[in-house]
Amino acid sequence: MKHYDAVIIGTGAGGGTVAALLAEAGKHILVLERGRALSFTEVGRDNLRNQRISLYGHNAGPDIEGNPRVAVSPNGHPQTIKPHEGGYQNNAATVGGGTRVYLGQAWRFLEKDFRMASEYGVPEGSSLADWPLTYADLEPYYDRAEWEVGVSGNGEANVHQAPRKRGYPMPAQSPPLQSRKLQDGAKTLGWNTFPIPFLINTVPYNGREACIRCNHCVGFACPTDAKNGSQNTMLPRALATGNCELITSAMTERIETDSRGNVVGITYITEEDGTPRRETVRAKSVVVSAGATESARLLLNSATTMHPRGLGNSFDHVGRNLQGHYYPNTYALMEEDIYDGQGPGAHLATCQFSHGNPGVIGGGMLADELTTLPIIVWKNCLPPDVPKWGIENKRWMRENYRKLLRVMGPVQDIPSPEGRVTLDSSVRDKYGIPVVRVSGTTHSETVKTARFMWEKSREWVKATGAVKIWGNPPGLFLSGGQHQAGTCRMGREPETSVTDQYGRVHAHDNLFVVDTSLHVTNGGFNPVLTVFALAFRCAEHIAKI
Repeated sequence: MKHYDAVIIGTGAGGGTVAALLAEAGKHILVLERGRALSFTEVGRDNLRNQRISLYGHNAGPDIEGNPRVAVSPNGHPQTIKPHEGGYQNNAATVGGGTRVYLGQAWRFLEKDFRMASEYGVPEGSSLADWPLTYADLEPYYDRAEWEVGVSGNGEANVHQAPRKRGYPMPAQSPPLQSRKLQDGAKTLGWNTFPIPFLINTVPYNGREACIRCNHCVGFACPTDAKNGSQNTMLPRALATGNCELITSAMTERIETDSRGNVVGITYITEEDGTPRRETVRAKSVVVSAGATESARLLLNSATTMHPRGLGNSFDHVGRNLQGHYYPNTYALMEEDIYDGQGPGAHLATCQFSHGNPGVIGGGMLADELTTLPIIVWKNCLPPDVPKWGIENKRWMRENYRKLLRVMGPVQDIPSPEGRVTLDSSVRDKYGIPVVRVSGTTHSETVKTARFMWEKSREWVKATGAVKIWGNPPGLFLSGGQHQAGTCRMGREPETSVTDQYGRVHAHDNLFVVDTSLHVTNGGFNPVLTVFALAFRCAEHIAKI
């Protein structure tokens, strides 16, 4: 049986960063990824099958067959669904995880984002809580992530941001046409706007080329490798040490414990000529970085007689508080063309309403939407008076696609303990492992905040001189998806959390979770830079063990 200093499960922002720091510290590590290492050609440019819109499939895993989940609707109706179908809460399953195909918005959370309960109180029925660390604790690691992974932006333009010691290593992109139009509208309202920070090279950086501004960014791989993800930054660092072994197409079945309940290793499954092959390895430490749904699933599937509810789950917190982001949308039609084909598309944002909104808990960020594929406009963005088919639909698309303006942004989720990941008692994956069952909704206060932000998005597009505005106010549903978080939240006490402030699972000295599962709240921003920063911080701690 093989022995390692650490086994890391998952190769996204969390797992890849931990792998790099442990390997560089001289640790002998094994990294497992259930997906494959996909080439640019394998990810492809299929507008109907990608991680952004998956009408007939997707392009970055997991495999459609053999990986079901059960989604329970708000009215209690369970349905077995495939990875590309709505409600699955899919991210990606490939080397690099979601960073292989994300847009790469690189936001720091704000100071108040770490103390939401202290700022706003705890709404009845919610699980809103403060983080066990502060922005000041994380700031050095935000800085490290921005410079070691690579972020472009304007470090001085956002007047609402938390304090930072220095700017970004690369300048921001020049604004596309729709951003310039929105900037004019914001000026009339007196709102501060600024370029979105991106994990994208605007100039050659760390041996990788600059962005060529193609219009296939989010949902796809980068043709010049200018989009900085785990697969082209942190994992190569780990592998270059000679201390890291990476196994792909490897599904971790369970975390192994000894007769006293101590974590001693993991069992994983690979396939040889279509036949599953199980292997158990020993490890001094195990790091779970599989994403908020799959990390919770693994802890729950690792139940023993000493831990009958699953590892870290003595107080029934594993899998609870599933959250992501509401994205209230406003669409507008302009008189003139505002789409110039310059990627990545999204560019201009405001944090004017991230906090300080009377009667509202939190808030969010608003931005122009990224380059929207024609099929996505057809599926999600048509005005209510335009048919989905026929000559009138074709006419509207031809005449108005380049005139469409879209403003949206992630909203602070107020978590609910009933938005959760559990195991389904009857549905199993292709290896016979119980699958994720997602159920519940976010808290009603999230809807209230999202409706406030929706009204602000309408105000913004109206100020641009739009000739037509549409979009629906958000309702109550389960928030998760590509920004899924919260299912193994960190905290000071095991009675109210799953891990400590370094991701160590309570009651297990050598078991860690390092991904969005740790997030107590998910900010009003894309969360990946916070994942990178937490991973740098947690990995420093793990390396000392």
